Amino acid sequence: MPPALNIITLATFAASLSVRALDPVLPHVADDFGVSIATAASFAAVFAFTFAVVQPAIGAAADLFGKARLMTICLVLLGAANVLGALSTSFPMLFVTRVLAGIGSGGVFPVALSLTSDLVGPDKRQLAIGRTLAGSMSGNLLGATASGLIGDLLGWRGVLAVLGGLVIIVAIAVAAGFRGAALRRPPRTSFTALKAGYRTILANPNARICYSAVFIEGCCVLGLFPFIASFLFELGETSLSIAGIVIAGFAVGGLLYTLTVSRFLPWLGVRGMMIAGTTLVGMQLGVVAFGLGWKLQTLSLLLMGWGFYMIHGCLQVFASELSVEARATALSLHSFFFFMGQTVGPIVYGFGLQHAGKTPTLIAAAAIMVVLGFVCAKFLKQQLPADAAARPDVKP
Repeated sequence: MPPALNIITLATFAASLSVRALDPVLPHVADDFGVSIATAASFAAVFAFTFAVVQPAIGAAADLFGKARLMTICLVLLGAANVLGALSTSFPMLFVTRVLAGIGSGGVFPVALSLTSDLVGPDKRQLAIGRTLAGSMSGNLLGATASGLIGDLLGWRGVLAVLGGLVIIVAIAVAAGFRGAALRRPPRTSFTALKAGYRTILANPNARICYSAVFIEGCCVLGLFPFIASFLFELGETSLSIAGIVIAGFAVGGLLYTLTVSRFLPWLGVRGMMIAGTTLVGMQLGVVAFGLGWKLQTLSLLLMGWGFYMIHGCLQVFASELSVEARATALSLHSFFFFMGQTVGPIVYGFGLQHAGKTPTLIAAAAIMVVLGFVCAKFLKQQLPADAAARPDVKP
């Protein structure tokens, strides 16, 4: 694997620290500003929505001006937004800082996947993306766990201040690392080429299935997370540290995926990975519906994370193979639909929990995920991008 992957992994680690940072402390945020937990959960939705809507612009900017430079700038913006969030004196002000944080985070992860795909051929791409995901999962794990621990000690403002400072430090380290990294120069491109890239991407039959699937994933799985702390509060577990540990179980499952993908992929194949992953996710959504103790819920979230990334990793590889000339754009569209799902998810869950109840809502999400795995296994076909022949010097 190219040494530059270590720098890319560090960047995804830093960008992921803030993704789940507020989830464990949402009850306290709601109390401070006198809003409901459903209103406080809008932070997760606005972060995801902002992340999503900047993706078309981020992908184009990365293909035009350079991926490494854009990633570093976005890390600085993310860190600064977190620090400003810690100083917020009103709910609207905190809301705005989460919008800025979404923009910053949105400029890192999909571009990191594109850089990884540029550096590694298709035979090793899923393993390389697994390493990039390991950085992301480590960031999610530390962000969620540290959020609960710091929240108990310093409150939610301390969470944002500490994580913001850490992200800025990592941004400086990443900038220094990219300066000496042996990165392949991006192919010359233009707005005309980007238009052709969009046509190539959207004409590929895999695009419709892939992008629809990640939208459903984001809605059914990640849309649940803003409500986990409130579920635990209903069980009498009011410690923010406990909420952070339970949510971090999902990230541990993601790390488990990165450690086992090299063994399970040859055994199950891509189709088997997608079916097994969604089945495992569906089973764990059913477990969460029964409101078990926090230790069992942590184990359940671990298994959910493992299953989730079994299918999500496959979908990321399919997205990376939609185009060669506009790979960053293809992966940014992947993130756009994924985070739009995370935007819609908390709203749908909130409506379902209020009108149908916890168990029916989670069972419905579980059924949708199981069906999704079989649909993806049936209709997604591995094939060369339509523009691969025009660039024989670039690995598809």
